Amino acid sequence: MRKEPIGKLISLIHRHSQKSLNKRLAAYDLGGGGQHSFLKTILHKPGINQDQLTHDLKFDKATTARAVKQLEQAGYITRIVNNQDRRSLSLFPTDKAEAFFPQLQSILDEHNNRLTRNLTEDEQLQLIALLSKVNLETEE
Repeated sequence: MRKEPIGKLISLIHRHSQKSLNKRLAAYDLGGGGQHSFLKTILHKPGINQDQLTHDLKFDKATTARAVKQLEQAGYITRIVNNQDRRSLSLFPTDKAEAFFPQLQSILDEHNNRLTRNLTEDEQLQLIALLSKVNLETEE
C-alpha cells in the first residue's frame, strides 16, 4: 500500500466534506466558513461573546466576525451589548435558530454517517481517537 501524506488526506477529506455540507445547508441560508459550527456553539452557549467564540472554535477574529454578521443577517442570532463590558457584544440564538437546531443536528449527523459509512463502529472509535491524538500535536 502506498503511503499518502496524512496532511494531504485530511485536507482532501475536509474540502470534499465542506463542499457537500455547504450544499445541504445552503437551503437554510447557512453559508460556508463553518457557520454551522458558530451557530451550534451559540445555541449551546447563549450569551457567549465573539472573543470566546473565536477562542473556542479556533478561528481567526475576521472569520468569526464574518460568520456572526452572516448569522445575524440570516436571522439566526442577535447581538446584545454586554452589561458588564459595554464594548463587548453577547451573542444569542433567535427563535428561528432554536427551531432549526433539530434539523441542523440531523443534517450534521447524516453527514457524519456518510463520512464513516465504510467503517465499523470500532473503526469509527479508533479514527476519532487517532484524529484527536493528531489534533493535540497540532495545538502546540
